[in-house]
Amino acid sequence: MVTALLEFHETGFAYNGARVLEGATAALAPGELVAIVGPNGAGKSTLLSVCAGLRPSYEGACLYAGKEVRAWSRREFAREVAFVPQSLRMEFPFTCEQVVLMGRAPFGDGLFEREEDFREAEKAMELTDCAAFRNRDFRALSGGERQRVVLASAIAQCPRVLLLDEPTTFLDLKHQLLIYGLLRDLRNQGVLVVTVTHDLNLAASFADRVLILHRGRQRACGAVDEVLTPAAIRDIFEVECTMIPQPGGGQWIAYGR
Repeated sequence: MVTALLEFHETGFAYNGARVLEGATAALAPGELVAIVGPNGAGKSTLLSVCAGLRPSYEGACLYAGKEVRAWSRREFAREVAFVPQSLRMEFPFTCEQVVLMGRAPFGDGLFEREEDFREAEKAMELTDCAAFRNRDFRALSGGERQRVVLASAIAQCPRVLLLDEPTTFLDLKHQLLIYGLLRDLRNQGVLVVTVTHDLNLAASFADRVLILHRGRQRACGAVDEVLTPAAIRDIFEVECTMIPQPGGGQWIAYGR
């Protein structure tokens, strides 16, 4: 049995007294791709940010490698866990390559990047198809281009856990599939990948497990075919659907009657 790398138990969080998450419980292992899904306001981004160490006032337990997330030093945690937000704004004229190199900051011991840092940044840019605009001002990029650069920065960290909040929001179809194919490759290399997504078909096509949140509470966590059922989608998303078996295995969700 594989030991859990990231786990949370009865985890909750409140903003200014308003509870937006409670009772989230799961144990996630290396080499898994886990999708967190649910309607708007379900608590998906909040749960992910707790796991990323960005909400230390969480309730319950949230452990990385057996240690409470809030007990880790930020530098040591960043050497293990990378987080990709929905969007990132830069106020200063950094090039795309410089933004990617920021992912190497937890490993630095001086003012200048090492040869290893440039090597990892180059590899990450190639993987995310953003090497062509390495010298462009990050602020001048489209939303989709920015997202690929930010993902490259996270991959350059060489993390054991990769947390992503809606990583394909601004991407065209080609790059949606490219990114999720890359996430699957990272999973196959032993990385624990946890992604928030509104696209149930991306979750169904690429995830090993799906965790469903609804109104701040966890409704299910399990294998795709056990969790993403027409009954569950009708109950939680208020949408009728039909599951269409795919030739290579798995199912496609067709919405509507």
